[in-house]
Amino acid sequence: MKHLLLAAALFGCLTSAAETPWKPAGDRIKTRWAAEVDPAAPLPEYPRPTLVRSRWRNLNGLWNYSLTPAGAAAPGEAQGRILVPFPIESSLSGVQRGVTPQEALWYETTFEVPAAWRRGNDVLLHFGAVDWRAEVYVNDLLVGSHTGGYTPFSFDITPALSAKGVQKLTVKVTDSTDKGFQPHGKQVLEPHGIWYTPVTGIWQTVWIEPVPAANRIEGITTRSDIRAGVLSVDVKTARTGSDRVCVTLSADGKTLAERSSMAGQPVHLAVEHPRLWSPDDPYLYDLTVTLLRDGRVIDRAESYAALREIATGRDANGIERMTLNGRPLFHFGPLDQGWWPDGLYTAPTDEALLYDIRFTKQLGFNMIRKHIKVEPERWYWHCDREGILVWQDMPSGDMSTGKWEPHRYGAGTDAARSEESFANYYKEWGEIMDFCGRHPSVVVWVPYNEAWGQYRAEEVADWTKRRDPSRLVNPASGGNYRDCGDMLDLHNYPEPKMYLYDAKRVNVLGEYGGIGLPVEGHLWSADKNWGYIEFKTREDVTDRYVTYAEKLMELVERGFSAAVYTQTTDVEGEVNGLVTYDREVVKVDVDRLHEVNRRLVRSLDL
Repeated sequence: MKHLLLAAALFGCLTSAAETPWKPAGDRIKTRWAAEVDPAAPLPEYPRPTLVRSRWRNLNGLWNYSLTPAGAAAPGEAQGRILVPFPIESSLSGVQRGVTPQEALWYETTFEVPAAWRRGNDVLLHFGAVDWRAEVYVNDLLVGSHTGGYTPFSFDITPALSAKGVQKLTVKVTDSTDKGFQPHGKQVLEPHGIWYTPVTGIWQTVWIEPVPAANRIEGITTRSDIRAGVLSVDVKTARTGSDRVCVTLSADGKTLAERSSMAGQPVHLAVEHPRLWSPDDPYLYDLTVTLLRDGRVIDRAESYAALREIATGRDANGIERMTLNGRPLFHFGPLDQGWWPDGLYTAPTDEALLYDIRFTKQLGFNMIRKHIKVEPERWYWHCDREGILVWQDMPSGDMSTGKWEPHRYGAGTDAARSEESFANYYKEWGEIMDFCGRHPSVVVWVPYNEAWGQYRAEEVADWTKRRDPSRLVNPASGGNYRDCGDMLDLHNYPEPKMYLYDAKRVNVLGEYGGIGLPVEGHLWSADKNWGYIEFKTREDVTDRYVTYAEKLMELVERGFSAAVYTQTTDVEGEVNGLVTYDREVVKVDVDRLHEVNRRLVRSLDL
């Protein structure tokens, strides 16, 4: 989109590599994109594709950092330099050291605000994500705090800015990882098996932008009714009242529709001959949103939208299936952890972030299960454009479990969670839903995985569906099964199996496979590597994959409507990826996988 290219051209970074030499830390394997990281301008792309303004400044780069006891005051001197936004435990941070729950990680940098931004504007400071608790100071004034490691947040820093000159930014982070109730996904302080290196601190882009002081656009979300041919646009503004919102829908440079409403009210646009979004045709319409007061433009932003419908319905044999745009569609894709050997949670470049998605498409899949992690918004934008269905997991936390019974319906007991823990679960899950829900590629919500922290699943499934009735809810992927949500999700390794069936809901195989192949020279560690089943050659891995796919084809006829293969890449000690952790060696025959995967994807075609 042209507006994203324009925005990227306005990148400004405040530190340079010449001030302090930087290089990746440690001697672990790295991706080829690690060599392309510019410490003067890491991840320079515009970070918010669903709400684009032309003026912004990227603050990524080399910052000062220090570690202190968690309750200590800000340190007087920096202990070193860290490359933001790579987490401190990662190689690309230039530091690669851990942070304990008893420590605080301090960041400090400086920035300037262009004089032109001051006239009639406020200045917002944005963070893509900080894991886990962040306190933010500008010129030593606390401007706000945030908890939650997976979603963006921002503060109006205008009152804290000095009249001119250099501004100081300080961020204090604490993170208990798996020693508290917070959602942490696969991170643990002592990595082993399926549990990986912790991530602490800033791990997505930090940036500032000027916004109109009078009122401003704060969020744009869309909903579509494909039968009526109507696109509804909800525009969140800082204030409601007499201001009006005007939305223009266009395609290929031509205006198709334009409507307005009072601020705070949805705008409904009729779309003649709508072109529906699907993995085979990921068509996106352009949106321009204008905020008006007495006919005068206050604020303007660009976005995009898609028309598509995800639902369920019975096929000719009475089996409940998922439908896309009214037609049954088998969802098939890999379990995608979203980890990097050099950046951990953070991809080294935007090209790297896009690589995994395009690799998935190249193999003939039409879906990705984003496994107990949330990605930067550009990842979802890439999925929207490339045409990939996304099942979005809630990152697990508070992992104490009661009794896990994955082979009996209605069995098993809940985890032991406090009300504080459960309230935080709702807070973070709601923020993740609101964030990811901007993207048409996201079609399924997965609140729990394998009974990890599973608590009141019926209540959570109902809450999730009420918050977003436009998507499907997979209430407990491979967990303790309850009579709720839209689907029953089985896990079985290594081969596909159907050992339970729910006639009322969609039946899916949420995890299977895990075929391992260690590739020397491309391993996170020389030993302690594993897969659910292991082979020694690419040909053997491919043969076993195809055998499982053929067996899965038989189970589609019996009622499976989706399947998730473990997994896209190797991750640390796991060697069951379709490609190595450094993305250098593809471990399967791409043509053979593409052929059998496309047959599965089309297995429900009428």
